[in-house]
Formats: sequence, structure tokens, C-alpha cells
Amino acid sequence: MFYKDIHFRIKLFFLILIIVFLIIIFKVFYIQVFKYDKLKKLANDLWSRELPVEGNRGNIYDRNMELLAGNLTTTSLVLIPNQIKDKDKVSEELSKLLNVSKEEMKKHVYKKTSIERVHPEGRKLSFEVSDKINNLSFDGVYLVKESKRNYPYKNSLSHVLGYVGIDNQGLSGLELKYDKYLTGKSGSIKYFSDAKGNKLSLNEIYEKPTDGMNIMLTINNEIQKSIERELDNAVSKYNPEHAIAIAMDPNTGEILGMSSRPNFDPNNYKNYTVEELNRNLPIWMNYEPGSTFKIITLSATVEEKTLDLYKDHFYDGGSIRVEGAKIKCWKDGGHGAETFLQVVENSCNPGFVVMGQKLGKERLFSYINKFGFGEKTGIDLNGEASGILFSLDKVGPVELATTSFGQGVSVTPIQQITAVSAAINGGKLYKPHIVKSILEPETNSVIKTYDKELVRKVISKDSSKEVRNALESVVTNGTGRNAFIDGYRVGGKTGTAQKVKDGAYLSGNYIVSFIGFMPANDPKIIVYVALDNPKGVVQYGGTVSAPIARSILLDSIDALGIKKPKGAKEKNYQPWDKKYVTVPDLIGKNYNDIRFKLEGFTIEYSGSGKKIIYQSPKAGERIVEGSKIRILLGD
Repeated sequence: MFYKDIHFRIKLFFLILIIVFLIIIFKVFYIQVFKYDKLKKLANDLWSRELPVEGNRGNIYDRNMELLAGNLTTTSLVLIPNQIKDKDKVSEELSKLLNVSKEEMKKHVYKKTSIERVHPEGRKLSFEVSDKINNLSFDGVYLVKESKRNYPYKNSLSHVLGYVGIDNQGLSGLELKYDKYLTGKSGSIKYFSDAKGNKLSLNEIYEKPTDGMNIMLTINNEIQKSIERELDNAVSKYNPEHAIAIAMDPNTGEILGMSSRPNFDPNNYKNYTVEELNRNLPIWMNYEPGSTFKIITLSATVEEKTLDLYKDHFYDGGSIRVEGAKIKCWKDGGHGAETFLQVVENSCNPGFVVMGQKLGKERLFSYINKFGFGEKTGIDLNGEASGILFSLDKVGPVELATTSFGQGVSVTPIQQITAVSAAINGGKLYKPHIVKSILEPETNSVIKTYDKELVRKVISKDSSKEVRNALESVVTNGTGRNAFIDGYRVGGKTGTAQKVKDGAYLSGNYIVSFIGFMPANDPKIIVYVALDNPKGVVQYGGTVSAPIARSILLDSIDALGIKKPKGAKEKNYQPWDKKYVTVPDLIGKNYNDIRFKLEGFTIEYSGSGKKIIYQSPKAGERIVEGSKIRILLGD
């Protein structure tokens, strides 16, 4: 019996031993096969360290791939405190190079951490400082690659582009709006150390960072340069409180240029106030539009056929009475008898009051809403305002009258140019946008495209054509003559809006504006310019803003490759205007026979003989009357 009991116990012992052995084998197998990667990572984490390598932020380009925002390679200081042998000396030397106190540097050097990034004094270091730190050859002191955002055109397009913080995070403008696309993914240099932090002689592992995506804008930088130059000139000449300019493709809603004053240099954004940095006036500023808003009343009138611009007449005696309120024309004594086309040309307030009355408040305000006023346009920028309109139930005869010529309503510049684009492009209201596509960082292949987005149809194609013709007459015959470009078809409208403060209109303080487009028969570009309280000049949109818009349109001819159209209208010249004339064909003619026909020119000739064998400028060119024509005489 005793023998059997021992035998059983031996068997049981060996059985348990086999089970334990199998469990151990299974556990080892499980660890080696199923848990290997996780445990290896945990082990590596105990004795590996990583020096961060920042991925570049994506570039921002204009529509022709001209760089507007890029990166400069810099370095940043990283410390491994456990590897620093003489902490006091390192603290002293680094404090000198970084221009901080020794005590401040000691906080980094003596910190109980595996890796210490010296922030902010050790960030974005110059090459000179980096070289000096590198030459010290201190253990535990490392320099890692870091990029610094760079805007090569400085103040240009500043509110649109925005700026980034010290960690390359977008803080305003497109940098903020598209931060998720522009931000890259950091990599690292991984090395191995013992428990005390001492670096081991093992191969380092480099994990490559991923650059952010690039962005292509709808901006044409040649047009943008023109806008920036003209606004700088306007500020220098008139010292306005604000200045704004926008250029758009009316057929797509693409922004071709946008800027305002004051602006800022995003390379040095810390030198500016929050207001200067964040107020993108073309999409944020609210004000009464003045006479540029008359284009909406005109469009509604043409679409509803409440008046015939050419056949119906109006007599402007200088003012009109509406429920006891006297609404004056800008011209003392008025314009007298006019067609309604001349009402548009002359920007006659009483005439537009009649146009509004013919429409009635329901129809006029329905078109104001259709054209997008009173709501945000949805442009892909932060900080857009929505403007302010009368509530329809609070619109009486006087409110209807003033709204008809752009008083008593509040709009933004982006609303203005978007609405007028719809009035002249065939009647289609497009959502404005400034980003054209998202690009892959290495090849710049297109990942995502932002196409034009139709919001709604507001007027018919025929009505839009009639509106264009009327606005072209404003430039050839009316208040917009200063925007005329000889040989080209330009349409537009002036605006002079009295400013409001504390519920009352200010005296002698206006926002003067002009909105112009070309070619008038087939618009490729529309430009809006507004100056707030220009000094030292008679404050009219036609006097101040129209010439600025003309200069931008002139530069746009080459930037967009706009050709001279056939059938360009002659300007209705005033005595003070420069008159353009066509150069006659003189080649082969006898000089003595035709010299009396050249009295309007200054003739400079050379050579001998009776016949003209060469002339400059060539026949058919347009020059200012009285300009010089050079001829060569021969036999």
C-alpha cells in the first residue's frame, strides 16, 4: 500500500512538472511570437532617446506657382541634461550666446528630464549662433533642424496669408484656415543611452519627417503687386484712415488680388497690434457703400423692366421730396432733363430714388437679398462680416429712397465686388474663393481642386448685358471718366458715401470708391477700390478711387493677356481731359501735301526728299493729341 502511494505521487509530480514545462514553453512562444514587437518597443523606450526633426510647413504659391510663403532652414537647441558633464560651464557659455541670464539657462541645463528643448530663447537660431554653439562641442548639447516661415514679399497679401507662431502653427489668414493641410509631421534622430543617460556606441536611427501639403491660390501676383503699389501711393498721397482694393475674376469668383491699409509684415508679426494683425478689411469692414450700390438698383430695374433707360426721362432739379424729407443731388441745381441712362452716367440720386419707387420695397429688397447682401459670402478666410440691412417691415418711403442710392445699408467690400460680378457676368452669383488647389509636397501634383461654386442666378443674360452697357457709358460719358483706358472697353461706377458716427453723418468725411471691370463686353477682371477719408482732395470716388482702379486695370492687361477689342467707345472728353487720337498712315505720301493735316501733332523729321519713307509711331496707334511723330524723308 505504501509502495503504491509513493508511485502515485511520483507520477503526479512528473505530470505537474510536464504541465508547468508546457506552460513555460507556451508562454515563451506567446511572448516571442505575439508580444515581441510590443515588448521590444517598451524595452527600446527604456534606453532609447529621440531628437525631434521638424517637417517643413507646406508652401503657398500664386496661380502661376510664384512662391508667396515658404520656409528658411534654421536650428534649435536641445539638451540631454544627463549627458552634460560640466553643467555650470555649459550654462554660462550658452547664456552668453543666447543673450539670457545664467540663472535662466540653468533651469534648462539642470532640469530632471531626458530631453529638454530650450524654448523660446533656443528656437530658430541664426547660422552664426548655431556655429558658435556647435564649435563648443559640449556633450549633451545638440542642434536640430527647424524651419522658419518666410514671406518673400513681406507686407504683400499679409492679411490673406496670415502668419504662424514660433511652433509653425497657423494663427491667422490662410495659415490658420488651412493649417491642417500645411502642417507637416515631425521625424526624429533616435539614439541609445544607458540608465544614466550616457550615449551608447550604437547606430542612430533616422525617421524622416513628412512635409506639409502645398497650396496654390487664385491670386495673380502681378495684379497683387499692382494693388500693393497703388495702395502705397494712395496712402502717401491722401493719408486715408483705411484703404482697400480687391480684384476678382467675375466669371468664377476667384480672387486675383486683395489688400488693405494698414497692413503688416508677417515675418515680424510681433511688432504689430492685434487689430493690425487680425482685421482683414476687405472681408471685415462694414460701411455704407454709396453710389456703387446703385448697380443693384439698376440691375433690378433692368430685369423687372420698370423703366426704359433710353426712352424714359427724368428731370433733376437738384433734389426730390420723399414724405417731407429732401434728398439732394450731388450737383447743385441738378442735371436737368435726363434719360435714365444719363441718370446712371451722372450718378443722380433723385433719379435713382424714382427707380427705387418704381420697383417698390418688396422687389428692390428681394434683389438686394438675391445679390447676397445681409449674409456672408462664404469666402475661404476667417473673420468675414455679414453687413446690415433694414428689416423689410421697417422700410418706409424714406428708407426705400435712401437704399436705392446706397445710403442706410451696410455692406462689406467682398459683398460689393461679388454682387457686381453677378450683375455683369450674365447674372450668376458665384461664391468667392482664394484657394485654387491643394498640392502634394514633393511633386506638386494636384490632390484637391476648388472649382467655381454657383450660389444662384440673379438676373438674365440679356439684363446683364444692358447693365454692362450702362456702366460702360458711366466711364465714357459720366462720373467714371477717370477710369477710361484708350482702346479698351471699361465699365464701372463711382461711389461717395458719407460716414456715420453715433447715429449722425459726419461732415466732410467720406468713403470714396470705384468699381470697374474690363473688357466691358466680356469682363475678365473686376476691381474694387475704396479709400476712407482721403485728405487734401475733393472727396469723390471719380476723383480719387477711379484713377487708382484704372492703374490696376492697366497692369491687368498684360497680366491677363487682354487684347484690344473691336468697337471700343470714344470718351466724351471734357476740356481738362487728355484726348487720344489715331496716328494716320503717312508712308509714301508727299510731306508738303499733307503737312496741314498734321497740325494736331508735333512733327520731328530727318533726311532729305519729299516723300515720307518711315514714321514712328506706326499708323493706327493711339497717342495723346499733340504728341510727337517722327518721320524720315527720302525720294
